[in-house]
Order: sequence, then structure tokens, then C-alpha cells
Amino acid sequence: MPPWFQSLMTTLALPEVGLSTVFVVAFVSATLLPMGSEPAVIGLVKVNPHLFWPAIVVATIGNTLGGALTWWMGYGAERAYEHLAHRKPEARALRWLQRFGAKGCLLSWLPIVGDPLCAVAGWLRLPFWPCTAYMAIGKFLRYVAMTAGLLWLLPGDWSFG
Repeated sequence: MPPWFQSLMTTLALPEVGLSTVFVVAFVSATLLPMGSEPAVIGLVKVNPHLFWPAIVVATIGNTLGGALTWWMGYGAERAYEHLAHRKPEARALRWLQRFGAKGCLLSWLPIVGDPLCAVAGWLRLPFWPCTAYMAIGKFLRYVAMTAGLLWLLPGDWSFG
């Protein structure tokens, strides 16, 4: 492992940094990079149960901002594509999301397809603020359900002290 990466991982280690780590991991995992933020949220909450709601809120904000960045990346990619190709692309996924509009961003929490869905929403130039609001709702509900569910399935004291 390169020294810079080891240093980064040490800096972001839980529970030393806590909520800021959850924010960064949630933000990055909402871009097109393949990673999940749930282990960071669960880890923080298992070590500090009193941070359940703050962790959920911080993860939702980070993940929503990452989804918004992905929306802007899709918007920019579409503009570049049109400029270079001089035509609009046609695809079944694009037509599906166009039919549902911004409400389709409620599904941005889904594994594998959720992040590209945000990019496609930007590509289609769906309204930014409604898309972001629907992303936030879907992501918040996912974090509550997954965190509460995993805490229920994995009971016990995870404290390291």
C-alpha cells in the first residue's frame, strides 16, 4: 500500500474522526466510484450508538452532495457529447428516466444503478433541485433502514475500550 494512501486511511480511521469520515466516504461513494458508505456508518454507530441520527443525517448529506456532483457530471458529459457528435443519443434507460422525471431519482439509493441514474438525470437535464430533493429522500430512507436493520441483526457491544 503506498504511504500516501496509508496516511489517508489513518487520517480517516474510525472512531478518531467519526462524522467527518462518514461524510467523506458517503460523498465519494455517491460518485461513480465503486464503493459503499454503509460500513462506515454502521461502524461509527456501533462504536458510538448515541450518534445514530447524526450519522444518518451526515451520511445523507454527503451522499446527496455526491449524487448532485454526479448529476453535474452527467450534465457536462451530455453537453460535450452533443457538441462533439452534433446529435442527441437515444437509449431505453434515457427514455425510462425521461418518463418518470425527477421522481426517478428516488431510486438513486440502489446499488449499481443508483449512481449512474444521477448522471443520466443530469444528462437529460432534469431539474437539478427536484432531482437533488428526491435523491436526499431515497438516500435518507436507505440509511435509516440499513443502519437500523443491521444494528438489529448484529446486536452486541462493539466498543473497543
